[in-house]
Amino acid sequence: MPTSRFEPSSIKNKFKREEISRKVKKNKGQAKLQKRLAQAKAEADNPGAKKRRQLENVPRTLDNTRDFDPSILTANPSASEVQPGSEPVASSSSAPHEQLQDESAADIASDPFADYFSGAADPSIPPKVLITTSQKATRVTYEFCEELVGIFPGAELIRRKKGKGSEMGKIAGWAAGRQYSHMMVVNEDMKKPNAITLIYLPDGPTAYFKLTSIELSQQISGHARATAHFPELVLNGFVTRLGHTVGRLFQTLFPPVPEFQGRQVVTLHNQRDFLFFRRHRYAFRSVEKVALQEIGPRFTLKLKWLKKGLPAVKNIGEVAKDLEFDTFENIEPEGKQGQAAQAVAPEGDMEVDIAAEGSTESQSNPVVPPKDDEYQWIWKPELETSRRTFFL
Repeated sequence: MPTSRFEPSSIKNKFKREEISRKVKKNKGQAKLQKRLAQAKAEADNPGAKKRRQLENVPRTLDNTRDFDPSILTANPSASEVQPGSEPVASSSSAPHEQLQDESAADIASDPFADYFSGAADPSIPPKVLITTSQKATRVTYEFCEELVGIFPGAELIRRKKGKGSEMGKIAGWAAGRQYSHMMVVNEDMKKPNAITLIYLPDGPTAYFKLTSIELSQQISGHARATAHFPELVLNGFVTRLGHTVGRLFQTLFPPVPEFQGRQVVTLHNQRDFLFFRRHRYAFRSVEKVALQEIGPRFTLKLKWLKKGLPAVKNIGEVAKDLEFDTFENIEPEGKQGQAAQAVAPEGDMEVDIAAEGSTESQSNPVVPPKDDEYQWIWKPELETSRRTFFL
């Protein structure tokens, strides 16, 4: 049975078919426009209708339908959502939520960044950040590193040496002994920057991010020029305990007190575990209106793993020991061995000697990196059970 609706595709002539298609498309657009104008006119007379329509027409996105993570530091979204026309329902998970808040507060009080947020350091002195590259870096990577130096007020770029002895853990220990607070290593692949390793000194943690969508300041049309003022920092979307750790790590890169007269703001926006970095300047058009002028650069980060401590270095200048064979001679009973050990070196004296040995070390000496890595979180494909699974 033929359809009653006219289809332009049934016309054999190509030019006539295209003409009819343009007319049909234009009529549909006009009808849609007239409907929107009539709706706007009706909502202008009745403001409540517009609010009701906006509450009902909420689009379903991956962000507002994400799988609930028990480590989220806010309330359960499924319990907090209230449908239009229904009464709010009290959440039955208030006790576990309060317990989670207490645990997160304890973590914040004892995490490696507690000294920065305690206010003991001088807020007028920016954190010292050492920025370096992977071995055999190219000009494109150094241009990106120079942009990073302009972002962080206390940053310094040092070219990395080639060959043995320049492992990341050794450089981190060297920087920690010279009062650097952070170390940032920009890795490159196929002559393009592709990753950033951010190390918090002197005791870690160490975070590894994939780097994509880089646009330098010169590539941004109408970009503004940066000044030496301390920028304002905006962290958005870090809702889980892991995200809170990553957000605090980035927060320690900037001075705690911004200089608002510089009108500069740095934004790190987390959306679906992608961290979008932007830097703008406020442009006050009038007393009531303000605009944003982008300074640059812009890039995107994605966390791949988070380690405790500094990067590990295997075989730190160790000399192989000779083989030793036990001859089973001069073996004393277990009780006599214990008494002899106590007579030679009491336990309290050993602790004092170790403490005295540690106190004699100069603060300028490099920090010894660990020999093994201890992962705090690492991304694996099996963790993403659905497209709505996010971790930050």
